[in-house]
Amino acid sequence: MEISSNSVIDNLRRANEPQPETPDNGRLTQQDFFRLLTTELAQQDPTQPADNNEIISQMTAFSTTNGVEELNRSFTQFANSQTSNQALQASSLVGRSVQVNDNTFGLAEGGTAQGKLITDEPATNVFIYVEDQAGNIVQTVPVGNVNAGEFGFVWDGKNSDGEQAPEGAYRFRIAGLVDGQASELEARTYRKVDSVTLRGASGGVLLNLNGGSSIALSDVVEVADS
Repeated sequence: MEISSNSVIDNLRRANEPQPETPDNGRLTQQDFFRLLTTELAQQDPTQPADNNEIISQMTAFSTTNGVEELNRSFTQFANSQTSNQALQASSLVGRSVQVNDNTFGLAEGGTAQGKLITDEPATNVFIYVEDQAGNIVQTVPVGNVNAGEFGFVWDGKNSDGEQAPEGAYRFRIAGLVDGQASELEARTYRKVDSVTLRGASGGVLLNLNGGSSIALSDVVEVADS
């Protein structure tokens, strides 16, 4: 189920409205238990009164069961609350870009793409390659030497002939020399959030990204302004 920002908020507002109480379906409540216990004590044989240890054991067993039920109920409410909070956060990301730990992305017609180069060590003779789904190199961007760290970059969406690349899926591949050895450097991309999918209290929230893939809200590395 894909939803927009407004529909997420509307659904959450309806979900938080008071719900009618459901019947106990014949289950023994705490009030019923103490009523039965009182009746039992009132009608017991005075010459053979109930054993105190037995009464305490019954009360402890019921209290434990009742406490577990209350704990489960509280945990369910907490889980629903967490999902609601996540949904509100996710709905605010629709239309914005998020950084993901992936080098693939979708290019819109006439659009550009933003990425990030990450390296733990200095590298020399670094190049950024833009490849299509078939692995063909669409554009090559010389970077030169970089120190250890993170470096953002933007591809203007044009191929090596200076023409606009067609809409579709692409990936960044970054290569250079680390300690004189040819190495593949980490490339991440920024992807625009098209919509949000709610999978229930146990399923969490999914962000549907441009290019057709989806990620969990928890997998977002960074949120960009646009």
